[in-house]
Amino acid sequence: MKNIHITETVLRDANQSLIATRLPFNSFAPILDKLDNAGYYSLECWGGATFDSCIRYLNEDPWIRLKKIKSVAKKTPLQMLLRGQNILGYKHYPDDVVREFIKMAIYYGIDIIRIFDALNDFRNIEVAIDETKKQGAHAQGTIVYTVSPIHDVKSYINLAKELKNMGSDSICIKDMAGLIMPDIAFNLIKKLKETVKIPIYLHSHSTNGLAEMSYLKAVEAGVDGIDCAISAFGGGTAQPATESIHYALTSSGFNTNLYGNKLKEINDFFKPIREDFLKKGLLNPKVLSPQPEALIYQIPGGMLSNMISQLKEQNSLNKLEAVLNEVPKVREDLGYPPLVTPMSQMVGTQATINILTGERYKMILKEVKAYCRGEYGKAPGKINNDLLNKAIGENEPIKTRYADTLEPAFEKTKEKLKDLTTRNEDVLTYLSFPEIAEEFLKNKKLHPSSDELREQTKSGVI
Repeated sequence: MKNIHITETVLRDANQSLIATRLPFNSFAPILDKLDNAGYYSLECWGGATFDSCIRYLNEDPWIRLKKIKSVAKKTPLQMLLRGQNILGYKHYPDDVVREFIKMAIYYGIDIIRIFDALNDFRNIEVAIDETKKQGAHAQGTIVYTVSPIHDVKSYINLAKELKNMGSDSICIKDMAGLIMPDIAFNLIKKLKETVKIPIYLHSHSTNGLAEMSYLKAVEAGVDGIDCAISAFGGGTAQPATESIHYALTSSGFNTNLYGNKLKEINDFFKPIREDFLKKGLLNPKVLSPQPEALIYQIPGGMLSNMISQLKEQNSLNKLEAVLNEVPKVREDLGYPPLVTPMSQMVGTQATINILTGERYKMILKEVKAYCRGEYGKAPGKINNDLLNKAIGENEPIKTRYADTLEPAFEKTKEKLKDLTTRNEDVLTYLSFPEIAEEFLKNKKLHPSSDELREQTKSGVI
């Protein structure tokens, strides 16, 4: 009987996908012990937008949040998502910042780091993988899944070989837009298992109504683990429901190591929280239904809502269809980047500008220019020559790893913030989101929480 590892995402991706990461620590603290004893392979609880949301909306220190989770969940490995050289933000950071961040994340309790680059340019994850392994944590190298004329099973197999050679402890296929078809999932996982002899994981979303079918086919092909979300926060733009997958796999002769009675208790706990978010309007019922139109436009749900918002601001919602048709054209011009942060925002906004101005690339986003210069890494395919000339003129694009051009920043920033904080954690928070972190840190210094006072006492600050 094959064991299938189940990662629970309710503390990170599920609540990020459904309620924009607005789940405060105190709302889930009482259920942490049961989550820790339910038999999960890991609890994904950090990374992605959690950092941003903690300091922007929840008034929580993300480091203390992680420490408090770890203080209860001591048995089950804690997992986070890291955007390689981007860490948790939208730009590349120098290597010293990447290494300091990973050291601190592991110190505070992270056991598994899923590391990806939006373009599958693995030069941008090599430092993160190296530091994760140096610190004794599990480095999960990640392949961002997308569909295009230049992406196929063979290309993904080659990427997997690269990840294994880089020292990845396992590999994740990250299907952020829920695009992977069941037959592709079977063939891809089967070939990966035959080619690279390290564990393979599949991450998907139920956005288009495919993930459950693709998960089952992946399991049949030999996948080692999948991501699920407890049913109160499962389905729709989140992951398939944990309980449903557990019972389906168990009845098919697989072992998930999960306890069904504990899953029910966990779900019963989250049901009223879900109802509360529905009443407040933070959970839109629309995101709970499959949206298979994304299979045509390949636009993740968050990207679509962002485009609708941009068009509403310009009183041009009637041009939505034209923008949707423009998206795949812009993506092709840019060499078919996967539509994941930050590329999804870039492609969607540029497509919107093209339609609103009535002329393609009359105005080019500064981020698109930076992409064309090579600041985000190597484009998966060839960038359209006319666009390239408009974006960078006669300047030569960067051929080396962009982070190699960046000066170390951690110590310099620590010196800059010395009157505000002496904590390395705070320096990393500031480096991640300087615009909002400075105000957050000032408020924290003036009005420390009881948790922060305890931290200061331990460190001898007071």
